[in-house]
Amino acid sequence: MFYKRIFVILSGFPFFIYMITEKFLQYIKYEKRYSPNTCIAYQSDLEQFCDYIYTTFESSDIINADHQMIRSWLASLMENGIQARSVNRKITTLKSFYKFLLRENLLSLNPTIKIVSPKTPKKLPVFIEEANMESLFNNNDIFSDEYSRQRNILILEVLYNTGIRLTELINLKKGDIDFVNLTIKVLGKRNKERIIPITNSLKDQLLFFLEVKDRQGINSDEKTDYVFLTNNGKKLYPKLVYRIVNYYLSGITTINKKSPHVLRHTFATHMLNNGADLNAIKEILGHSNLSATQVYTHNTINKLKSIYKQAHPRA
Repeated sequence: MFYKRIFVILSGFPFFIYMITEKFLQYIKYEKRYSPNTCIAYQSDLEQFCDYIYTTFESSDIINADHQMIRSWLASLMENGIQARSVNRKITTLKSFYKFLLRENLLSLNPTIKIVSPKTPKKLPVFIEEANMESLFNNNDIFSDEYSRQRNILILEVLYNTGIRLTELINLKKGDIDFVNLTIKVLGKRNKERIIPITNSLKDQLLFFLEVKDRQGINSDEKTDYVFLTNNGKKLYPKLVYRIVNYYLSGITTINKKSPHVLRHTFATHMLNNGADLNAIKEILGHSNLSATQVYTHNTINKLKSIYKQAHPRA
């Protein structure tokens, strides 16, 4: 439970601070509908900040911390080599927390108003070339009767064909697949539901995989009829998917990062390179605003520059 460790190290820790912090975590979980990973991150940020003001300022009152305390904490993070992106995430946590306190009439002034977020360098999404992805699927049997091999290849196919997130893949259920209308339904961040089209080829692979799974008796109960399971019939877990993706991508690319999210970047980049509308990509990816999708246009522009240099006689 949150602050369990802090209760041990902070003698006389005010119980109302614990209660209001718990209330905030419940608020972002159930009302704001933040993802489990985001809730864990916010919880960790608040705990780190509380640790810092106690050891630095001998204060256990996170509620009445001022902007100087916050600036001091952020400066210490930067000095310890924490990247600007991570620092900004922690700033977002504090801003959300103090905004919540204002709403609860526990504060009259938000101490994060004077906090300026550090600039973050723009990083282009890492992706894999189309030829390499073709090589991956051409050199692996997509209709293998071996369950684990068929599952692993299909995981790559689904990630690359739909651009869904890791958690969305793990939580995909048989009932989410519409084999008639060629779509899948996924539950994204903040429980936002979206419909993604699939190809006839992917439909055939999914049907074959489900047959293999049934023949080998690898199934969960009807209430949790997840598409992808471990060899023991358990729900997939993130580390296993990471290992699967890393193993297969290592055979086709030398890029350092070989994660499921790279296949999401690859999906978006290839769609844009082949003429897909940016707004359509936004809807498929489940982005809340267009700016999150526009980052992929930089990769497309780089490709256009490369083609221009190769094709123009005076380039």
